[in-house]
Amino acid sequence: MDGVMIEVEGLTKAFGSMVALDDVHLTVPRGSVLGLLGHNGAGKTTLVSILSTLQQPSKGRARVAGFDVARQGVEVRRRIGLTGQYAAVDETLSGRDNLVLIARLLGASRAQAATRADELLEVFRLTGAAGRRAKTYSGGMRRRLDLAAGLVGRPEVIFLDEPTTGLDPAARRDLWTVVERLVGDGVTVLLTTQYLEEADHLADSITVLSGGRIVASGTAEELKSRAGHRQVSVLLHSDADRGRTDDALRRAGLMPVPHDADGPALTVPVRDSTQIAAVVRAADEANVEIAGLAYAEPTLDDVYLALNHVTAPARQGSSS
Repeated sequence: MDGVMIEVEGLTKAFGSMVALDDVHLTVPRGSVLGLLGHNGAGKTTLVSILSTLQQPSKGRARVAGFDVARQGVEVRRRIGLTGQYAAVDETLSGRDNLVLIARLLGASRAQAATRADELLEVFRLTGAAGRRAKTYSGGMRRRLDLAAGLVGRPEVIFLDEPTTGLDPAARRDLWTVVERLVGDGVTVLLTTQYLEEADHLADSITVLSGGRIVASGTAEELKSRAGHRQVSVLLHSDADRGRTDDALRRAGLMPVPHDADGPALTVPVRDSTQIAAVVRAADEANVEIAGLAYAEPTLDDVYLALNHVTAPARQGSSS
């Protein structure tokens, strides 16, 4: 599983006076998932378009599976799969015929195309609907067929550009399972998404784009630690309990703040879960019985909101 499958150095893309990408650097190891987050217009789709050879960069360079996207586009396209925000299947053909057609266009014989189509229909749980026209498929089934189409050529790298847009939660989780299976087989995935839960669940590392620039990168846990929103919520029995507990917590070096809840409560920012014991000890020293206690880790939502609070989009445009 060693090796870098996507390597981007100083990548810049301008459309006239609008800069869609500005000096982007990133690497994606083989057999991993990079989650690419950003608001509409942040540059996500522009980056995917360049890496999949649909657009040329203005400056910088990028390599996919060891090949330069600007100079060796044919070699890159032989090794990648691409699934966009909307299913791109032929609705007049059956699910099976869609896959057979793509396999034939990629040079497979009739027998090879049929075998590959049947393999993918089974993987994506579409065998029972294989003979039905794609226009009769549900949204989730179409997305699965679209992803299957991107895998006909057995790509080493897959670009998933907001693949679960418009899907219900059950269909979204079905696709997550497929992505996890692909990564387990050694496929490298670049996933753009606006669902923070999706990035948290799937991505080995996360890059956040804003205004065409990278404003944060790291694992989900690393990004969450930067948000600094770990906290313990303490529910008490009375206002008197709250006052005594507040004093005890401050003596322990903790800084509680009032918290809206069904009854007297305090919120205590903490470094990590080990400080829960310090909160309980402080209440015990104050001779206060705790009615309820809850510990909350920061989420990617906290990270994203914090980043957007300090980083406004640098330009307006149609790229995403």
